[in-house]
Amino acid sequence: MEAQSGTKPVTSQHAFDVGALQSYLESALDGFRGPLSVEQFKGGQSNPTFKLLTPQRSYVMRSKPGPVAKLLPSAHAIEREFTVMRALAGSEVPVARMHLLCEDESVIGRAFYVMEYVEGRVLWSQALPDMTTVQRGEIYDEMNRVIAALHRVDYAACGLAGYGKPGNYFERQIGRWSRQYQASLGPGGPEPIDAMERLIDWLPDHIPASARDESQTRIVHGDYRLDNLIFHPSEPRIVAVLDWELSTLGHPLADFSYHCMSWHISPGTFRGIGGLDVAALGIPTEAEYMQRYCERTGRGGTDALVTDWNFYLAYNLFRMAGILQGIAKRVLDGTAASEQARQAAAGARPLAELGWAIAQRQR
Repeated sequence: MEAQSGTKPVTSQHAFDVGALQSYLESALDGFRGPLSVEQFKGGQSNPTFKLLTPQRSYVMRSKPGPVAKLLPSAHAIEREFTVMRALAGSEVPVARMHLLCEDESVIGRAFYVMEYVEGRVLWSQALPDMTTVQRGEIYDEMNRVIAALHRVDYAACGLAGYGKPGNYFERQIGRWSRQYQASLGPGGPEPIDAMERLIDWLPDHIPASARDESQTRIVHGDYRLDNLIFHPSEPRIVAVLDWELSTLGHPLADFSYHCMSWHISPGTFRGIGGLDVAALGIPTEAEYMQRYCERTGRGGTDALVTDWNFYLAYNLFRMAGILQGIAKRVLDGTAASEQARQAAAGARPLAELGWAIAQRQR
């Protein structure tokens, strides 16, 4: 959800008719009673997220950007978020309860869904500066436990057999983000990035055999990271995984390597831990984290994973740069959903350059 602690008044570009929403929810959602007031969460570079407050309880609404937004192809797929979270209810993967999905844009001018409001902590700095070494280790182990649990889910048994296309996952994803990146260019768009152009050429020709193993297909979150998780108010326990917009059926190592980019990105814009003394902080090394994931998912040792690790990292840095380039386009269009969007957009070039540097290390 890219959720950030705290809310603000609804911004003008994402404003909608609150009375119309209240009327709709009173007729469509059991137990919903007004009066309704709405606040907007401060985070959210992609889909704006709102807190709905009533005298009885609070809810969260996630919507596509306002009707003035020019949406890039395949972006802002809130209906997919709703589908996967509803399917995962009751599994070992903690998700918020889904209440309803409204795809009728005549209600408030855009599609949206409503889910429960989950109390807890959203942690932002990967270094967890306000915690002890023991607490940091517990938080990282819990993140590892949940992503491993996700990659053990039987997607067919929970009704998601048709959630993604079969086969050629990396080819399709590389093609998707190449097109998304190219769609952001042109008149009025951000400047081209040379490293992205190189990765667009390099990645399809260097997909390793491990990435083509279709028997590995699992549900992948697509944006699994610390600040897309809600932790229990006082325990090192995840109570909800958020922001499933990029989820699909795919290769679990694409998902896990994305999560592990933190060990390669310096602290700053993306809150990485690259270059920090993780042992002194009580945070596992990347190798230790990979080993624990392999044990939990039944992969055994990390040898095969390590062989192709640079490809997976380069792919994810390329993918992330493509996403940020899309945010840069929305900044220039004036439709980005948060104040943090401009800062995030500036990261497209350095991430692409890091991805190209790592690609050149792959045998």
